[in-house]
Amino acid sequence: MSPSALFGLRRTGRYCAVPAPGPSCGAAEEFPLPDHPDIKPLGPAPLMPGFQLCDVAAGDGITIRAAVAGDGPPLLLLHGHPQTHVTWRKIAPELAKHFTVIAADLRGYGDSSKPDGGDRHIAYSKRAMAGDMVAVMQAFGHRRFGVVGHDRGARVAHRMALDFPDAVSKLALFDIVATATMYALTNKEFATRYFWWFFLIQPAPFPERMIGADPEYFLRKHVEGQNKVAGATEAAAFAEYLRCYSDPATRHAICEDYRAAATIDLDHDAADAEARIQAPLLALWGGQGTVGALYDVIALWREKALQVEGRALDCGHTLQEERPAETLQEILSFFPRR
Repeated sequence: MSPSALFGLRRTGRYCAVPAPGPSCGAAEEFPLPDHPDIKPLGPAPLMPGFQLCDVAAGDGITIRAAVAGDGPPLLLLHGHPQTHVTWRKIAPELAKHFTVIAADLRGYGDSSKPDGGDRHIAYSKRAMAGDMVAVMQAFGHRRFGVVGHDRGARVAHRMALDFPDAVSKLALFDIVATATMYALTNKEFATRYFWWFFLIQPAPFPERMIGADPEYFLRKHVEGQNKVAGATEAAAFAEYLRCYSDPATRHAICEDYRAAATIDLDHDAADAEARIQAPLLALWGGQGTVGALYDVIALWREKALQVEGRALDCGHTLQEERPAETLQEILSFFPRR
């Protein structure tokens, strides 16, 4: 089924609209989750003050874990590797004063479902992962919404904007250029800096077993290497990331995500090579990181989207953890808010 047909099915079928939260649901109060058969409440969200955890049925047996709070226009937050929705902890409570915020764990990550990858890793294609998130937003009654994505989440958001243009009103992409572009421009410096792009795509179970020998070491080196602001990922957040990374199923799913990026995602990108993102796009990146060092970010996104703006922040890869105040201000300035 095509993405457009999928969107139509979810709009008119089981993912029907539900009443929007009332005006009393501010960031500091308990958020009243909608009474919807596909939304299972799980209580307060750790490390996310004012947010409620829930599991959302996204179809095809997939369950997506999300933290939800706020009132105002809907805003979907998508994390990257190796994080979870907790990566938004420093800015989500403030965003929830202006938006209805849904911070979700991508399939394969955090506490979301981890399906078998299938033929050519299709279950971890960005098309499949984007479809999950459209279903989640529709379960909350949001047919059109803004999207903020970091790293892998930004790649999901990119595909979502192409496959579901009626759903995405605006999108902000943090510290990436398009996957196909990065592979096409690969050189020794990129391969050295982003070695995991080529390590994680090796056939299973090689990378899974290598990382499994010492998951904490691999995770810590990855986070510390990407961040350029000391202490940006505090101990409690790292412990949450490690809890998830310690699960062999998570490590395998992450490898499947990267394997999909190097195979079926490139096929989808090639088929859409002439397509342009219709929604206004905000590109932000770390001026001290790999993306800022190797690419003309704005110029490359203008090859993919009709309306692009953005700038570098003085940090590494994880903007929302390293420079939360600046990142928050950029989001508030870009997205229409309450």
